[in-house]
Amino acid sequence: MSVGWLRACALVMLGLFSVSALAKDKTAIVIGGGVAGLTAAYELQNKGWQVTLLEAKPSLGGRSGMATSEWIGNDKTQPVLNKYVSTFKLSTTPAPEFVRTPGYLIDGVYYTAADLTTKEPATAEALKRYEKTLDDLARSIEDPQNPSANSTLHALDQINVSNWLDRLSLPPTARQLVNQQIRTRYDEPSRLSLLYFAQQSRVYRGVADRDLRASRLVGGSPVLAQAFVKQLKTIKTSSPVSSITQDKDGVTVKVGSVGYQADYVVLAVPLRALNKIQMTPALDAQHLAAIKGTNYGWRDQIMLKFKTPVWESKARMSGEIYSNTGLGMLWVEPALKGGANVVINLSGDNARVMQAFGDKQIADQVLIRLHAFYPQARGSFTGYEIRRYSNDPSMGGAYLAFGPGQISKYWRLWERPIQRVAFAGEHTDTLYPGTLEGALRTGQRAASQVEDLAAGKSFEPAKAVPVAAAAAAGAVAAKKGNFFSNLFGGSDDDKKPEPVKAPEPVAPPTPAPAPAPVAAPAPVEAPKPAAPVKAEPAKKAPAKTPVKKPVAKAEVKKAPAKAPAKKTEVAKKPAAATETKAQ
Repeated sequence: MSVGWLRACALVMLGLFSVSALAKDKTAIVIGGGVAGLTAAYELQNKGWQVTLLEAKPSLGGRSGMATSEWIGNDKTQPVLNKYVSTFKLSTTPAPEFVRTPGYLIDGVYYTAADLTTKEPATAEALKRYEKTLDDLARSIEDPQNPSANSTLHALDQINVSNWLDRLSLPPTARQLVNQQIRTRYDEPSRLSLLYFAQQSRVYRGVADRDLRASRLVGGSPVLAQAFVKQLKTIKTSSPVSSITQDKDGVTVKVGSVGYQADYVVLAVPLRALNKIQMTPALDAQHLAAIKGTNYGWRDQIMLKFKTPVWESKARMSGEIYSNTGLGMLWVEPALKGGANVVINLSGDNARVMQAFGDKQIADQVLIRLHAFYPQARGSFTGYEIRRYSNDPSMGGAYLAFGPGQISKYWRLWERPIQRVAFAGEHTDTLYPGTLEGALRTGQRAASQVEDLAAGKSFEPAKAVPVAAAAAAGAVAAKKGNFFSNLFGGSDDDKKPEPVKAPEPVAPPTPAPAPAPVAAPAPVEAPKPAAPVKAEPAKKAPAKTPVKKPVAKAEVKKAPAKAPAKKTEVAKKPAAATETKAQ
């Protein structure tokens, strides 16, 4: 054996050893076992990082929906979700035509969208007028990732959606249905920023119902969460994090008396949960205010189980159904072994008023209302399951729903890392908050940011928006007229700016195309994760460098160029009624 050959072998071995040593040095802790945290951990592990995932609750999956099936969008509307469905070879079935458009339950009578036009023309016409007005409002936003691009649009952030709806003077039934759609997808209209509502409508503008409900994910979103779990090497449940300490050498995360050390951290928990974690150095005033001041939409999910679909005698109810009678939004699943499940979303004020009730009392109240229209309901009822996101102190609701004035203060605040900590979760996605697509995208973005930080990249701190100046300019614009006065029915110098509501707007310029989705990085095998280390006194923390980095909506915030346009109903969020506003 020649000396040259031996030397070559030695160099190769040395190179392999060096690569292995470098990989072992790359350690990360992901806090939060929802879909966003699972995605970040999976992507980092595939890139060779040793990852430890910490979840406060005994189970993983975060705010995944409870339905046994979930209707998902196609590649056009949910590219990131479909990529993982394909990667993990999850089972899907095409959606039948009758679930691709929403239906309505008005005073106990079921109507398809087509039925409504012929049997309830006044309601159908009012809904079309509302949708046209909303579409015009959405069209005024050219870039959904910069909704308050000018003072006129910025002023919309000071108005709530309820005030805007008041100006439309919709008939009672139409207004009830619209309110229900809005509170189901976001929150109570009175708590929702008109600018945020318009921005989200812009994202989905032009997206057809059939694209949003293209196929059924068998087993629902929990199946996706479990697919991630199976790939991860180190997961610790029932491990609530109490503190995160950053210094020049790394990060120490404490769970009780145990400390976990790593190079970087991904924080993928809801804002209310973040409020329970002590950070050193502390977050700045803007981040702390956002934790306490950002509105979350309230939603509780109840699944009622029946031996037989008691409504079949009146109508073939299936898919997403909106009711005007306090039942909230219903999601009727396909018959399962001769039975059927009805998932009911109690949202907004409907969820808030139920907080004093226990689980069984809530189920009874819903069953009473259903029984009034379908007398066989009680006899066929076999049980229920319930998820109460609203009163979970770690969530403070179900998902992000910016209230008036909050975009002006907190827009894209959590997109940039702060020193060694990157943030993920549906609330950090600008295009698709509150959806599986948004959660997945932010997990990808956070993993990519950790890679960038390790490579020495620095992120510019977010620049504060001159709120006072912009708001003042918006008020001036409101008085001057043009787009704003046309949108809100003219101006009156004697009128106070706050109750600005809106009738039909004038069509603004054509919107710019939404950003294209970002493909997920290719996987790489990962080494073993870092082992816990008995926590020692936290080291001194370095100066904070808040950094938020947009990234096409953190993955394209809602991957599909938040396609604008909505059809005969309010702006929707991808992922059926059973959708999980995953972390």
